[in-house]
Amino acid sequence: MCPMSPYVFYVLQNKKMESNTMGDAWGQNRLDVSMIADLNFKVKTELSKVIIGQEMLPELLLTALLCDGHVLLEGVPGIAKTLIAKLLAKTIDADFSRIQFTPDLMPTDVVGTIVLNMQTAAFHFNAGPIFSNLVLIDEINRAPAKTQSALFEVMEEKQVTVDGKTYPMEFPFFVVATQNPIEQEGTYKLPEAQLDRFLFKLILEYPSESEEQQILRRFKNDFKQVVKETVHKVVTKSELRAAQALVEQVRISNELLDYIAAIVCKTRNHGDLYLGASPRASLSMLKTAKATAALRGRDFVIPDDIQFVSYPVLNHRIILTPEREMEGYTTREVIQDIIKTIEVPR
Repeated sequence: MCPMSPYVFYVLQNKKMESNTMGDAWGQNRLDVSMIADLNFKVKTELSKVIIGQEMLPELLLTALLCDGHVLLEGVPGIAKTLIAKLLAKTIDADFSRIQFTPDLMPTDVVGTIVLNMQTAAFHFNAGPIFSNLVLIDEINRAPAKTQSALFEVMEEKQVTVDGKTYPMEFPFFVVATQNPIEQEGTYKLPEAQLDRFLFKLILEYPSESEEQQILRRFKNDFKQVVKETVHKVVTKSELRAAQALVEQVRISNELLDYIAAIVCKTRNHGDLYLGASPRASLSMLKTAKATAALRGRDFVIPDDIQFVSYPVLNHRIILTPEREMEGYTTREVIQDIIKTIEVPR
């Protein structure tokens, strides 16, 4: 997970956040983003009924949702990857489906197929489980490349083409996929083209000892986790659409756009990297920085927002050189090095 930034971090305490009064060049908010702050507060409150720790995870998931993107969750088994995706779906008044990826799963099992109606002697399209608003793809790396390719079009263009006919997805369309980085048997490495279609790759860590203690206390008399039933729908589709429209209006200076471009371009000529980030990464940093600013109660982007989203946006889009990988370097270290070497706009 992306660590806490050294800059001022705004934590929502109330349902309404007052206008920002930092000594920023923009001054006070001109755009009312209190609705997004309210959405942030309500979703976090519902998730905190069950989830302990992972403080940044709900905000990053909401950021991706506000940017109309998709998220890949990576972590060892048992740290609530699937659970938090299901709970997030429960907070939104929209359809939810879950697809368990397996080695024998076929593309038609995901997107659907053309079937013959014996009564009418006519063919019709039978939609697959991908046709939902919030889709959880569990253990995405257990399906082979043929099945993975079925996700390319729908994740990028939000539509499925079968037998020459296009079927659009309904709003919202949000994919949360999970994968286990440890187990290799019976898994398939995700192709770079598919990884690039995920807005974020979020790495879930083990809870701290104190968080582990809280988890045990919360569920000591609730073996079946009945507390999950107390999570309610708090966001409607119309509210989500309005929030996405507000995020687009968040202001960002040309200096900060140049800052994003400098970070991404540095990945393409860095000595420790075999593959740098694409222009899609630049656009992803732009969108998510705006969403982060709005979730923190501001209608303008500051460098902190860009730095905060840089790791989850870039970590799955860059590849270390074989030499650096053998030496034990990580993408996190490279990204941190890049941020340190680029001058922050004033």
